[in-house]
Amino acid sequence: MLRSPFHALFATLVGAQLGYPRVAEKRQPQATRAVVGLMLATSFAEAARVRGTPRAVALLGSAGAVGFAAELVGTATGRPFGRYSYSDRLGWRLGGVPLAAAAAWAMMARPAWTVGGLLTSRRITRVAASSAALCAWDVFLDPRMVRDGYWEWAAGGRYEGVPASNYAGWLLTGTILFAAWSALDGEAAAGKDDDGALALYVWTCAGETLANAVVWRRPRVALAGGAAMSALALPALLARRRGARP
Repeated sequence: MLRSPFHALFATLVGAQLGYPRVAEKRQPQATRAVVGLMLATSFAEAARVRGTPRAVALLGSAGAVGFAAELVGTATGRPFGRYSYSDRLGWRLGGVPLAAAAAWAMMARPAWTVGGLLTSRRITRVAASSAALCAWDVFLDPRMVRDGYWEWAAGGRYEGVPASNYAGWLLTGTILFAAWSALDGEAAAGKDDDGALALYVWTCAGETLANAVVWRRPRVALAGGAAMSALALPALLARRRGARP
């Protein structure tokens, strides 16, 4: 039995992602936006269940705002990510940046923050670990979006058309984002109540690895993304199993 809105949304999200490869090419932009919206709803439902609705709004809202601001600066100046631009495939844009970009930052932040909290108990190191967990997610995300024409890098890049500067930008933006969360979330520790957020991160790691290896036929992305996310997901799972953090 599905015990909460989060469980129902998570099950729906998994089903939608499993069915995505069967979507006709002309419908993929709509399907992509739908999956982003569904994951945002799932992440919000998990945060609201554990932290309460007001704090969930503050946390995910701040993540979306910080991420969107970084994207506005990035597309205008080339910093901190490098020179890139969005197509119109993600829908409505403001300042050249799709509103869906804010949703993407918000949906990823809570799972990454939970992973960081399972890896370390100190605020400053949790910010760093969470930023690394967020950046590792993008090792899967950026190659997919570039391949499907959602954005492009002016000078390309050695990793699937993505430059190394992109990941430096993600680490910087993640550090700013999670420094804010460290103040908003206070001393809240990651534990059994955060299993839903951890499940989102682990599912993304496993699902993207399998999809890139088997469905998209991109072994390089499967290997790189799987290694990056697993390096954080597996220790977080072990820490959760022990029931204690270092």
